[in-house]
Amino acid sequence: MSFLRVDGTKLVDEEGNEVVLRGAGLGGWMTMENFISGYPGCEFQIREALAEAIGEQKAEFFFDKFLEYFFAEPDAAFFKSLGLNCIRIAVNYRHFEGAFLLSPNAFKHLDRAIAVCAKHSIYTVIDMHTAPGGQSGGWHADAGSHIAYFWRHKDFQDRLIWIWEQIAEHYKDNAWVAGYNVLNEPADPHPQHATLMNFYDRAYNAIRAVDKRHILFLDGNTYATDFTKFPDDAGQKWDNTAYAIHDYAVFGFPSSPEPYEGTEAQIDRMKKTYQRKRAWMDEKGLFVWNGEWGPVYGREEYDGDETEAINKRRYKVLNDQLEIYKKASMLLKYYYMLSLTTFRRPPLLQDSLSWSIWLYKDIGFQGMVYVSRSTPYMQLFKDFLRRKQRLAVDAWGKDDKYVKHVYQPIVDLVKQSVADEAYLKLYPPIWSVDERVTRISRTMLVAEFMVKEWADAFRGLDEQQLEELASSFSFENCVKREELNAVLRKHAPTSSRYLVLRDQLEIYKQDRLSWCIWLYKDIGLQGMVHVSPSSPYMRLQKEFLRKKHYLAADAWGRDETAVKHLYQPLVDLVKSAVADTSHLILYPTNWTLEERITRISRTMLLNSYSRNGLSSSGVSMRLS
Repeated sequence: MSFLRVDGTKLVDEEGNEVVLRGAGLGGWMTMENFISGYPGCEFQIREALAEAIGEQKAEFFFDKFLEYFFAEPDAAFFKSLGLNCIRIAVNYRHFEGAFLLSPNAFKHLDRAIAVCAKHSIYTVIDMHTAPGGQSGGWHADAGSHIAYFWRHKDFQDRLIWIWEQIAEHYKDNAWVAGYNVLNEPADPHPQHATLMNFYDRAYNAIRAVDKRHILFLDGNTYATDFTKFPDDAGQKWDNTAYAIHDYAVFGFPSSPEPYEGTEAQIDRMKKTYQRKRAWMDEKGLFVWNGEWGPVYGREEYDGDETEAINKRRYKVLNDQLEIYKKASMLLKYYYMLSLTTFRRPPLLQDSLSWSIWLYKDIGFQGMVYVSRSTPYMQLFKDFLRRKQRLAVDAWGKDDKYVKHVYQPIVDLVKQSVADEAYLKLYPPIWSVDERVTRISRTMLVAEFMVKEWADAFRGLDEQQLEELASSFSFENCVKREELNAVLRKHAPTSSRYLVLRDQLEIYKQDRLSWCIWLYKDIGLQGMVHVSPSSPYMRLQKEFLRKKHYLAADAWGRDETAVKHLYQPLVDLVKSAVADTSHLILYPTNWTLEERITRISRTMLLNSYSRNGLSSSGVSMRLS
């Protein structure tokens, strides 16, 4: 396993091979969010309310079971089956902190998730999704206020630095952790983003004092959209650092200014927004990571007959965004290589943007998988969720058509009462007057009054019933969003083998070449289809095939890592015994000396014994 690092505008492994990370955000798990899990308000509010309703012991039992079921090995296996290779794990600082003492179970579930991801060759990025005092006025900062107090009090910043020191110490030797997303969607109101830049300096130095190998992912200011006040020498002062944008398309939400049809003007708007967000990194030659993006989807229980049409438009947004990313990253590479050399045709180019779509799992609004409507949790909260949706209590992807008239008079009153329109433009600028009024009065105030109702639904339940509710979030009780997953699968191939295949096809396409790929069917190495590991033949030969692969007994596509040292002395002997090196060049000339020796001694000699089966003792003897 190899640590990843940033090399200019790309990620590479320890051998220098380019790696593209594609995956999704694991939100709503170690950072719970209202639209993901179905509660109103903020996570700290519902945790406190549930403890009050059923007692601290039962509440802790439920939340622990929730964490256990929400993400487990079946989730990782499904994720990997799509060809995805990275999960961004959103964590809440409250899991780690206890008055400058590390919480006893701080790493219990995070360790488990990282381990099952590693088992399936999935990298993880640890994303600090909340900060003490709140790094923004969003519900996902888990502070319960529209004012981001994190930037006003150094104590809050000190506490988060300390938490990062503990995390870095814990994971510094784990190569499956790709890196640390230091702070999700910061919203520092300072005109020069000075507090954020100071915090990033402190976080960088504190983490690097403990861990010099992991990548640091730094979000832009104002919800990962603005890098204009980042230092010009960032590439030198912050080594091995990636820069994270969040690229949500306006057309992917109920508040879309118009129905999305994929017109030239609509695509151009999305493209320009994306290019603006990453412009600073492109100018400086730095690595860009799209840490969040993706539309939300219609639900039949709320959108009725319009659901299919809504989702058709949202999937088109999804596809068009991916096409923008593909063309943009290939074009950037083209011009970069053009600046270095000249060539007859465009060079081998790949779609190299690393991204993490939001979201892996929820209760049906945006996730790749979502909790089935028939589960105990969804049945218990069916009517509550319908009312919450109609009241637009959640800020994310809200559809406020049923209640907009209630808040409009307040919006109008504010606008009429302020003499100078300039005074209406407060930070963050992406919050209009309408947004600010409704965020405070609807998604904070109204939500606050619904918190106890959510918690009271648990009253009288024993531990078995609480566990049944928590198990509603298990992979086995979820529905796959097939069309979304098909799109992700199509764009997921990120291994060097798939990239080679894609680039070869681009060359052939330019030359209008007829071709026949090798191979249609095999037992798993190269075929378009392959025999299932559960078939009788594969079960019968399972251990034998494992040994044959370990010994690199086949010449085609072999991996000789485990046995190369056994044949090297013979290679060295032949080289030293032949006086004229030209005599080492025999036909066929594409066989090197190493290839010829190992072909004969390993793939011919060893295979002659394997016809009668390689005994365990024989394998052991040859490898000793």
